[in-house]
Amino acid sequence: MTAPPAQPPETSPEDVVLRLTDVVKTFPGVRALDGVQLEVRAGEVHCLLGQNGAGKSTLIKILSGAHTPDSGEILWQGQAASFGSPQVAMKAGIATIYQELDLVDGLSVAENLYLGHEPNSVGFVARRQMRRGAAAILQRLGHPEIPVGREVGKLPAAAKQIVSMGRALSREARLLIMDEPSAVLAHDEVQNLFRIVRGLTAQGIAVIYISHRLDEIREIGDRVTVLKDGRTTAANLDAKSTPNRELVSRMTGRTIEYVFPVRPAARAFDGEPLLRVEGLTLPGRFADVSLNVHGGEIVGITGLVGSGRSEVLESIYGARRPSAGTVELAGRRLRRGSVNAAVRSGIGMAPEERKSQALLLAEPIYRNVTLAGFARYARAGFTDAGRERDAAEEVTRGLDLRPADVRRPVRTLSGGNQQKVVVGRWLLGETKLLLLDEPTRGVDVGARAELYQVIRRLADEGVGVLLVSSEVPEVLGLSDRVLVMREGRVVREALADELDEDTVLDLVMAGSLLDGADLSSDAVEGTAA
Repeated sequence: MTAPPAQPPETSPEDVVLRLTDVVKTFPGVRALDGVQLEVRAGEVHCLLGQNGAGKSTLIKILSGAHTPDSGEILWQGQAASFGSPQVAMKAGIATIYQELDLVDGLSVAENLYLGHEPNSVGFVARRQMRRGAAAILQRLGHPEIPVGREVGKLPAAAKQIVSMGRALSREARLLIMDEPSAVLAHDEVQNLFRIVRGLTAQGIAVIYISHRLDEIREIGDRVTVLKDGRTTAANLDAKSTPNRELVSRMTGRTIEYVFPVRPAARAFDGEPLLRVEGLTLPGRFADVSLNVHGGEIVGITGLVGSGRSEVLESIYGARRPSAGTVELAGRRLRRGSVNAAVRSGIGMAPEERKSQALLLAEPIYRNVTLAGFARYARAGFTDAGRERDAAEEVTRGLDLRPADVRRPVRTLSGGNQQKVVVGRWLLGETKLLLLDEPTRGVDVGARAELYQVIRRLADEGVGVLLVSSEVPEVLGLSDRVLVMREGRVVREALADELDEDTVLDLVMAGSLLDGADLSSDAVEGTAA
């Protein structure tokens, strides 16, 4: 039986900037929100928790003007409100920073910060004023070193996150919604993010903070609201004192946060490795990386954003062409920079950016699952959709995909279930080695545990697994062996049982926000004008 929502404490009406009462939103066949309650005060960090599919994304879209609720009441700064479009919401003072950043890579930092509301003079964009304003915003965020004239597409992911936050500040937002803001940040930059958030709340700005990392909620949050199956299962809990066990129970009905599968008893991986990488080098990214993975072994790579960890996986997969070094799979050397060669040899990859790099969002689930082995389902130039669906259903049944209908467009799935589709793609073929880049990024605690079980099951069946993760507990809890990278080099290799989180963090904490980015060439561009 679901526990009733916690009763909110007495609140002065003038403190509440946003109040939702009995908000309902229904899509065909799905009741996404079923009477949601939410109260946010000025100057607080209000954390919103829930599994993927709990209704968080729908709630964000209602507040940002992308969706309109079917019923219920929204009070914004004490007045009944309905945000009919994103423009209306932004004009009202509500800004949203999505997990998938909505920046325009071909525009400069300054142009992105003021996109849609550029300062103008007699009908022309006042570029000097815009650059000065952009520099002031970056100074306010604690990152004046980011050049306002640099194209956003040339910035590393963590710097893009800062630009996205700056865009919200350029609109004088009174409520800032942050969806998994730390997902692309290195360990040291998370503390900088918290400093920025505290500075905003000190100015009376309210923040709705969404994260699957409960330690972050404890550190940055003031109050917590929990959603489950479109309903509010807890409201206005104290973020500092509410036990993790209770938060997880409210989200999932279980009392666990991380559930790692049992690691097999210490095994000696003798004989020739399945994967052998020697002296792999990609100028500006990593140098002289050597590693091995045996069949049935899970090897984890950890390090800061910019340490070269993801680029190593992409080079092994053939998505990048290294300048030196060799990659061998099952004793056969692979051609550099050839994804086709890697896939044919039995390598599969689940990239970090699943939406842009791994999924056809408008296509049905079954088409995404069968994508890597599409030729198997083709006859005389035509595909056999029935065979595709049957094969996909067999795979998704084992992954406990929800909803289970493989004919649904994959874009309608939650983040955790989308990730299951990406992993499931490689369960159909003869995959020998699976590369996983941030396999649980944006995935809730329930789906995360299910993915861990899938990964361990694959290893038990003899598949080699090489994974990259920003979450050190995940790497240590899931891997048999761990490589630690810093500034493009492997600085430590050890059995997972021989390392602890503090040791790993001590090894990696030499990175910075702009590691790997050459910002010097136009560092002055746009600021001297």
